[in-house]
Amino acid sequence: MSVLLAGGGTAGHVNPLLAVAGELRRRHPDATLTVLGTAEGLEARLVPLAGLPLAVVPRVPLPRRPSLDLLRLPARLRAAIEAAGRAIDESGAQVVVGFGGYVATPAYLAARRRDVPVVVHEQNARPGLANRLGARWARAVAVTFPGTSLPGAVVTGLPLRGPVAALVEQRAQDAAGTRARAAVALGLDPELPTLLVTGGSLGAASINAALAGAAGDLLAAGVQVLHLTGRDKSGPVVAARDALTLERDLVARYHVREYLDEMHLALACADLVLGRAGAGTVCEVAALGLPAVYVPLPIGNGEQRRNAEPVVAAGGALLVDDADLDAAWVRAHLPALLVGPQATEARARMAAAAASVGVPDASGRVVELVEAQLPAASAAGRRAASVAEPSRPTDSDEPSGPTESGRTGSGD
Repeated sequence: MSVLLAGGGTAGHVNPLLAVAGELRRRHPDATLTVLGTAEGLEARLVPLAGLPLAVVPRVPLPRRPSLDLLRLPARLRAAIEAAGRAIDESGAQVVVGFGGYVATPAYLAARRRDVPVVVHEQNARPGLANRLGARWARAVAVTFPGTSLPGAVVTGLPLRGPVAALVEQRAQDAAGTRARAAVALGLDPELPTLLVTGGSLGAASINAALAGAAGDLLAAGVQVLHLTGRDKSGPVVAARDALTLERDLVARYHVREYLDEMHLALACADLVLGRAGAGTVCEVAALGLPAVYVPLPIGNGEQRRNAEPVVAAGGALLVDDADLDAAWVRAHLPALLVGPQATEARARMAAAAASVGVPDASGRVVELVEAQLPAASAAGRRAASVAEPSRPTDSDEPSGPTESGRTGSGD
């Protein structure tokens, strides 16, 4: 068994790829797994750390407007397709699994030329260019969120990073003990209601400003805060905290870090999460059954708002426009979700709602789609799949693929 996994550039592509690779390796210890990526992206560091070989292709960004890069695109794309083709040939890949981004396009095109089955996984509610292309002839299309507009999409959820997947199991077995151990590891008080604030690795200036402005009110109400500001963005938050006139033991409850490698520890001890609505954050928080307040990035194509909509509709999270999030909003809403018996009841309702749309076993669902494309897949398995999924019309030049599914991310 040999599988080529293509994706890179950002954590949004690399983390699901590594999660699926880990599940493939668990189920098929003797399988040959090869990752297709660039020399510049996050995958150049994380893939070797995971013990997987990295086959490098040139980075080929798709220009959004006329430029010299647009003129260079055909030659660059040809070189990338050739490199992807070599990786397929040398690894003997029987299936190509793509996670979007610059790397996926040449992988999809090289696989199509060789008639190698393609499985696509789309992370965001609004699909990217590469996956819109690959989904046209993919044998299987996996999506994270219901309503993602790709042909033949099956909702699998987002494959979770290994530490987060392990945390889901730990919380199911001993939620209180897991929370207490994580709090101690981070230097927090396990007895205090804890707010986790994060704007991602780069941080979010608007979130930082709103929370810093309300820091005194949160602390006075009895809230403990773990605020991850993003790299090089901690200065104003630390200054606002240190300027508080509260007692020092209260001020010490506002913990500021720029970044945290052990993010699963922060999630383990959080009673409420406030942050951006990237697909990874939304899916991990929902899979863990954590209440949240999402502040979608106000620029781009609106994908973060769409990412959060299913869990917000279920009642597992609140959605706040970036322009509306300020210190006054924080003062008015967050203490009521964190302090007192009514807050505990409200969080319990939100937690159950979040868990109802969370998908803790997404890696397994995606791997099942991959396994179905392998030559060793039994005829009986194929017949069972065809019975389970009604047919759909296909373009004349496309192999038949999985059908439109009405499943949601609730595990049904």
